[in-house]
Order: sequence, then C-alpha cells, then structure tokens
Amino acid sequence: MYYQYVIIIIILILISFIIIKLRRKDFNIEINKLIQYLGGKENIIDSQINLSRLKVTLKDISIVNKEGIQKLGAKGIVEIDNQLKIILGPNSKQLKKYMADLK
Repeated sequence: MYYQYVIIIIILILISFIIIKLRRKDFNIEINKLIQYLGGKENIIDSQINLSRLKVTLKDISIVNKEGIQKLGAKGIVEIDNQLKIILGPNSKQLKKYMADLK
C-alpha cells in the first residue's frame, strides 16, 4: 500500500522538474537578441555588472533598440552619454557572463 504513495511522490517530483525546466529562459537566445538590440558586437565597447544592472558602453547609442530590450524583460533603461544602464534583475550576472564569452 505504501508503494502507491511512493509512486505518486515520484511522479509529482518529475512533474515539478519538468515545470521548472520549461520556465527557465534560454539565455543563449536572449543574449543574442540583446546584443542585436544594442547594435551588434561591434557597437559594444565595454560591459559591467552592478547588482541588478548591466552597464554597457557603446560606440553609437543612436542605433540601440530600447523597445526591444524592454521586451526582453528589462525593468528600466537609463541613458547617459554613450552608456546604457539596463535594469535586468537577477539575470544580469548570467547575461554578463554570456556577453564576455562572445567577445
């Protein structure tokens, strides 16, 4: 009789893992879109992380697609001279890592 409970628990755990895996963002696709919205790899001079913000120094800020960046989940964008500070939340560290790998 106890084996039925064990089987039910195992099934619930498997369903939980599947749901968690489906909710994860595919950062490779997301970072490629972010770089495209920032004007391409050639337009990015430097990038830094500060808590939940990604600070990007650009050659030409006029070619940046800010609406596209916000659609990726940015909570805010601040433009100062040739820099963008993009508030991304906890994902900014992972995105910075992928950006460094692409350079």
